[in-house]
Amino acid sequence: MPLHVPPAPAPALRTVLTALGSPTAVREARTPSLRLAQGPATPELPLPVHVLDRITPEGASTTRLAGWRFLIRCGERAVAAADTMLTPDGWAFSRFFEGPYIAATEHAVRQAETMQQPYQARLLSVPELYMLTLWLHGDCTADGATGHPAATDLLVPLAPAPPGIAAHRPHRVAELLPVLTHRVTPGPLLSSPA
Repeated sequence: MPLHVPPAPAPALRTVLTALGSPTAVREARTPSLRLAQGPATPELPLPVHVLDRITPEGASTTRLAGWRFLIRCGERAVAAADTMLTPDGWAFSRFFEGPYIAATEHAVRQAETMQQPYQARLLSVPELYMLTLWLHGDCTADGATGHPAATDLLVPLAPAPPGIAAHRPHRVAELLPVLTHRVTPGPLLSSPA
């Protein structure tokens, strides 16, 4: 089944195209692979980036849309990514970056495209664990900018994943959320000996 990629807001895409067309923005970016890329660079695979703000004691998650991420392709491969963010004045370009999450995102998307069930692709960030996942949402018609992970959705941790969590292994939200809850919940404070 094909993987559904929600359409990015047109103003978000325009800000990335403007940044790609700006020699100053590309030159000042900390992305040698983008600066050294030969040929035209194009933004592809727009994914909404949601942040897992907290997990309630009942195990429900609270998420918010942080922006849209575009992979920047030059030739046959993605060389960088571009983030956008919503400001009071509308969508704005945030930054170019590179690193292991670029290839890991491509790998997870290819993996998801082979699944039998259709999913909508999103990204879910867990800042407390320095973790990014490909969030495969079961409702392909949903607005990619809204919603929360459903128990039957899949989360695919991207490499590098936190210790003890396998990268590129799909997990049902109902299975992985308790693990994340345990990891981000502070333990009891130990009292000092009297």
